[in-house]
Amino acid sequence: MRILLIGPPGAGKGTQAVRLASYLSIEHISTGDLFREHIDQGTELGQSARPHMRAGLLVPDEVTIGVIEERLARPDTERGFLLDGFPRNLAQAEALDGILADSQLPLDAVLVLEIPEARVVRRIAGRRLCRRDREHVFHVDHSPPEVAGACDVCGGELYQRDDDREATVRKRLEVYRSETAPVVEHYQAQGLVTAISALGHVQEVLDRALVAIGHGQVDTSGTSSC
Repeated sequence: MRILLIGPPGAGKGTQAVRLASYLSIEHISTGDLFREHIDQGTELGQSARPHMRAGLLVPDEVTIGVIEERLARPDTERGFLLDGFPRNLAQAEALDGILADSQLPLDAVLVLEIPEARVVRRIAGRRLCRRDREHVFHVDHSPPEVAGACDVCGGELYQRDDDREATVRKRLEVYRSETAPVVEHYQAQGLVTAISALGHVQEVLDRALVAIGHGQVDTSGTSSC
């Protein structure tokens, strides 16, 4: 299968992309991973992407499209792929149409994760990281530390990243709405879009995605049931 997964910040898109691709035994293609791969390998595309990523800016469309086109040309995508983080705007969606038309590998589905914005803000703005080890993550609602402001694991100070502050999250959501609405409309016109609630446990969201693409649900033993 060839799937595109779209979702706002905080919807759990990255988690679902990995799980869905693994279940379907298809390639998970993340633009972030691809940029880092090209930078590590010193490719021309990587050199073009590096300064934008270092500055915390979006990589230009022409570079992003080039990275995706190169990745989709690899033999392992013939059995299927899931695109995560691309396309992020209408120009990229139209470019993807051309790439897939040339390879005669059309998309099978576009899954759009939906979640109330208030829930997104609370999910992201509630995160707290340990200054000693950023892998120690807490949440003021779902997994608060035993002692306020202190990491349960090492006692380090907990802090809120600038990217997780409410004003920043709301700005990211505005950008998502303005850029992604035309993308969704583009694929709706092709009859490819299915909206899925991103609320609930990770497994519940995965089950909804599998039903949407006709693969039934995953039971507790990890096998599929239709």
